[in-house]
Amino acid sequence: MPVPKEEDWRAIAAEFLERWNFPNCLGSIDGKHVVIQAPPCSGSQFYNYKGTYSIVLLAVVDAIYCFRVVDVGAYGKGSDGGTLRDSAFGQALQHGTLEIPPPAPLPGAEDLGPVPHVFVGDEAFPLRPNLMRPYAGRQLPLPKSLTNDCPGQG
Repeated sequence: MPVPKEEDWRAIAAEFLERWNFPNCLGSIDGKHVVIQAPPCSGSQFYNYKGTYSIVLLAVVDAIYCFRVVDVGAYGKGSDGGTLRDSAFGQALQHGTLEIPPPAPLPGAEDLGPVPHVFVGDEAFPLRPNLMRPYAGRQLPLPKSLTNDCPGQG
């Protein structure tokens, strides 16, 4: 599956704005442990925090839940953040080679200047200029609680 190019990212961001009222969003990212039988002589590499053996499927979906980036095969012992860091997609994100569109103003807030395009993930992922995650905690004030209700979270 080819990684989207700048024109594709722009279309994805436009769909997030239209469908979810979320400007400059390029996708929702998450990891899923796929249970496997432990390979012979693999030690604890595939043993995960859930007490099973697994490989990790890391994916980015667009505004209509279509897979846009898929990385599968990371050891189950790794976290989602570590899997992202070690994946080709994560390396490209880190090194700025994903052809992400340049920062753009938010609709209705053009006076605030350009804002980066972002991916959204859960608390397992690190905060980065192009990676957002929900506010931490359970009993949040209303503005933070509403922010956490964006698509792809929960």
